[in-house]
Amino acid sequence: MEPLLTKDEIADLLGVVQQEGQGTPQPSEKKTSGTTAPVREFNLFQRNNVADGQRRLPNLDVILDSFAQTLSVSLTNQLQRTFQILPQSIDAMTFRQYMETRENGVATGVLQLAPLKNGALLSFTPGLSFAIIEIMFGAALNVTPLELKRKLTTIEMHVLHSVMTNVCTEFDKSMEAIIPLKSSVIKIESDPSLLSITDPEAEVLIGRFTVGIGSISGTMEIIFPLSTFEPLREQFKNLLKSNRATHGGWADHIAEDVVEMPLTLIAQSGELSLPVRKILDMKVGDIIDIDYDPIAPLKVLVEDRLKFFAVSGVHNKKKVIHLTGVYEKGARHGRISR
Repeated sequence: MEPLLTKDEIADLLGVVQQEGQGTPQPSEKKTSGTTAPVREFNLFQRNNVADGQRRLPNLDVILDSFAQTLSVSLTNQLQRTFQILPQSIDAMTFRQYMETRENGVATGVLQLAPLKNGALLSFTPGLSFAIIEIMFGAALNVTPLELKRKLTTIEMHVLHSVMTNVCTEFDKSMEAIIPLKSSVIKIESDPSLLSITDPEAEVLIGRFTVGIGSISGTMEIIFPLSTFEPLREQFKNLLKSNRATHGGWADHIAEDVVEMPLTLIAQSGELSLPVRKILDMKVGDIIDIDYDPIAPLKVLVEDRLKFFAVSGVHNKKKVIHLTGVYEKGARHGRISR
């Protein structure tokens, strides 16, 4: 019988047993062909650049991803410039720590998240704020925005109000699967001392986004206390499950929209073909012969395509048609199944 282990393999095994309890076993000196790739650590808690904030509130990245996509389209339509908004990170810290990291002159909107008890903050970096303001005042596409080293004026913050209101609308849409929200901008401030949405030591979550407008780039942040969404933790956990259960994909959405789509329906008694010369020569009192058989059913056209046959009549002093058959290719008409 052939041995189960070779002499070299038995020696390696004995070496490992002797080193047990004395630290990490040393690798065998036996040479192997080729090179071994270095081991790369994998962080099970971090996904899509989502840091500590994701562990605080599950599936928050799903909400913010959807928010970024819809806001990109909305701002592009509102300002007629191509906006690209990408989620950057979700961080968790105390409200005091966050305020200590803020830059000077940052335009910050104080948001009310009705019906939730606590509000939120929405901030644009100075460069992004001035770029948006210039766009709203009609700056040309090829004009490089000014890099001003000053705070925003009251008028400039008022101009940003409509953009922040648009952000609130898109955030409400992204939260529909969790809770119906009606967010609004209470005020816009550039002085950090006037911003207070929770206790200094309360934990807040900060969602950061990179906003690109052509060659211009800036950062947008949305900040809300963890306690705001803490009562909705189960809804966040079950977000993906509820999406699978209640949404069947694009096919279901298209089917729902098609049912409500308006169509043009025409009851046609006959057709008449005339050259342009005869139409130009028409005058009041002329009699026009129509190829119409009063016994034959009317043709019912849906979007200019023959679909049904009908007879005309009167009901409640109004002209009506009564469907008598369904048009089938290869036959004059068919009967409606009852």
